[in-house]
Amino acid sequence: MVSDGKTLKLAVIPARGGSKRIPRKNIKAFHGKPIMAYSIEAARSSGVFDEVMVSTDDDEIASIARRYGAAVPFFRSAETSNDHAATVDVLLEVVENYRQMAREFSYICCIYPTAPFVTGKKLQNAFALVESSRSDSLIPVVPFSYPPLRGLTIHEGRLQMMWPENEAVRSQDLETLYHDCGQFYFIRSDTLLREKTLFCRNTVAMQLPELEVQDIDNETDWVLAEQKYAFLKKLGKL
Repeated sequence: MVSDGKTLKLAVIPARGGSKRIPRKNIKAFHGKPIMAYSIEAARSSGVFDEVMVSTDDDEIASIARRYGAAVPFFRSAETSNDHAATVDVLLEVVENYRQMAREFSYICCIYPTAPFVTGKKLQNAFALVESSRSDSLIPVVPFSYPPLRGLTIHEGRLQMMWPENEAVRSQDLETLYHDCGQFYFIRSDTLLREKTLFCRNTVAMQLPELEVQDIDNETDWVLAEQKYAFLKKLGKL
């Protein structure tokens, strides 16, 4: 999927209108502007992408997306706008819609609309890592703050270790485990179409510090994210 010798890259920001835990979350004000704006600005400032688009089913979100410089060439279908649609379903629909417009891209970068810690520099580094490692996809990860292998469970009202064999093992001797940062994903378009997953067989990790990662699923998460953002801004890291 190369045109005139150029590798074409598309940034997709999936931002549907429905959000139950935080109403209108994708355009809620975060330090003075819609939180989705940070994802759009990071993608545009990176200089990596040939197009930055927002996939939405919502007129207000589309208007805000265009105001901050993103394209909204088509609206999301009802099938990919419900609570059960997966991110990969949205991306597959986007790729297909662009194909119907006779436009194809070699790489897709999905950037979540509630990812204010993503920067243009991180996106530059991510694409460079995908290319240099000859990977099909990239997922940013962060270590668990406490070793999951020392995890506890409650069974029939009693506390017990999930893996009792690790009770006497020092935490520094346990394997480090990571989790998805939930910020963005890079993937080759042909791999997306073939494997229909973001976690493909040839995926590379991009490790991020815990301070620059925050899930935003409820109001408490939102406050923590704003506090982290303000601190990182003070440090000159954003």
